[in-house]
Amino acid sequence: MKINRRNFLKCSLATAGGALAAPLISGGGMLGESAVASGSAPQPGLSQVEAKYYKKLEDKEIECELCPRKCKVGDRERGYCGVRENHDGVYYTLVYSRPCSVHKDPIEKKPLFHFLPGTDAFSLATAGCNLNCKFCQNWEISQVRPEQVNSYDLPPEEVAALALETGCKSIAYTYSEPTVFYEYMLDCAAAGRRKGIRSVVITAGYIDHDPWMELIREVDAIKVDFKAFTEEFYHDVCRAKLQPVMDALTDLAKSNVWYELVYLMVPTLNDNPDDIERMSKWLVAELGKNVPIHFTRFTPQYLLKNLPPTPVSSLEQARKIALAEGMNFVYIGNVPGHEGENTYCPGCKNAVIERVGYQITRMNLKGGKCQSCGAVIPGVWN
Repeated sequence: MKINRRNFLKCSLATAGGALAAPLISGGGMLGESAVASGSAPQPGLSQVEAKYYKKLEDKEIECELCPRKCKVGDRERGYCGVRENHDGVYYTLVYSRPCSVHKDPIEKKPLFHFLPGTDAFSLATAGCNLNCKFCQNWEISQVRPEQVNSYDLPPEEVAALALETGCKSIAYTYSEPTVFYEYMLDCAAAGRRKGIRSVVITAGYIDHDPWMELIREVDAIKVDFKAFTEEFYHDVCRAKLQPVMDALTDLAKSNVWYELVYLMVPTLNDNPDDIERMSKWLVAELGKNVPIHFTRFTPQYLLKNLPPTPVSSLEQARKIALAEGMNFVYIGNVPGHEGENTYCPGCKNAVIERVGYQITRMNLKGGKCQSCGAVIPGVWN
């Protein structure tokens, strides 16, 4: 039986438990600089789409203006993310329409708890990242170059069509860092909008102001992984800086797009109660008391296998601190069945959404209002 690419992906998503990912090429490991493509255009199999947000310098050098790293990239070289390459003074994205992972996920897995609950998201990722988090759970795709993974040829219009055909209400840009496939993400969002499909971004928020503001205008929801509230953690564990993320969050708070935060609690590194208290005070003052935050359990992986899983008591303490500082929607993640997975009405304190893992077990919400007391619960509900 002959089958085209779209039907293959559609059938795979339906029969593989909602997951389809291109395997890593055998051999693995980060390619060295000697593997950078030579010639006047990107290698065959990689995209040849000019990148946005860069400026040309002398001697065919460019400066990337997509993220705070401001990489200065010489001819035939790549930026820190490994998926953008300079050829004769023109900067190319090598991963446009080249996702290496395609999944159908519940929106609760992102996690987004106040955005279209109970619906599925058509999730995709390309290789590459502009951070190097030592605890990354998707390091096999985020910390490699595009030559090291098998990728699909999936243009934006086909992404939108597949999302529609598989019953997904949104397209999620996730798993690796979507900032590095920025152009592809924007075009997928536009294609999805034309078909009535929304877009959600799962990001670390390590992005420059202008591309960030453009992205905010084009998508419907954003989940930001807020790594820590100390400069030391960002520097030592993520090879990044805290302030650009704080700036991105304050910009987000001024917009109309829905957003939520995740704080992965890593034992001994970012679980200090004093830091949690300082962060909670800052969040309430700068973002408001209604931004949801998920304190999520760490499990040992990648370069932090020496640390234990986060004690549930630490997550509960963080939740208690944030609630005490006035935050209305504070969740505990990666602890299925915990009461901290539920959404509670700030007015009457009754549960308006009850969850176990990614499954909703009870809804006491109608028209965005608590059915017990009528209080408005912030979010995008339909």
